[in-house]
Amino acid sequence: MSSRFISSALAVVLLLIASGAARAEDSKEKATSASEEDGKHFDADGNPTFKIENGVVDWYTFNGYRRYHADCHVCHGPDGEGSSYAPALAKTMINLDYGTFLSIVAEGRKSVVGGKEVVMPAFGENKNVYCYLDDIYIYLRARAVGAAPRGRPPKKADKPEAATAYEASCMGG
Repeated sequence: MSSRFISSALAVVLLLIASGAARAEDSKEKATSASEEDGKHFDADGNPTFKIENGVVDWYTFNGYRRYHADCHVCHGPDGEGSSYAPALAKTMINLDYGTFLSIVAEGRKSVVGGKEVVMPAFGENKNVYCYLDDIYIYLRARAVGAAPRGRPPKKADKPEAATAYEASCMGG
């Protein structure tokens, strides 16, 4: 399952990159949920997105918060606010499309910033990250467009059965 998932995700990413597809600056309007399947929300273009109503976040946004703070915040700072050695994802995600996000997290990335090489390690083999890539993306997207404030969401929707089933299959349980 893991190599198949990664291969599929990378194929999509390569197609997007080859076609020059890049998302223009994201916004709350573009990120609005246009459809829902098994508790997961998608925008009009079919990208995973959040749904926050009356202070209640959907399960995937909440889980993205949890997963981000388990693995990503060490470098990218609490709530995606950045650090002295990793960018503020709550800001940079506004211009990062879904496919590019998947690619960077799965494959890693090396860049030169201010004459200094910076490295984002690859997490494509880390089940605690790649099994929850959509959730992390959804949470960071909500932060980037200003829909989710800093801190742990106080109220969340119940975990959908589909999320439980996917988690079990991805984690090998």
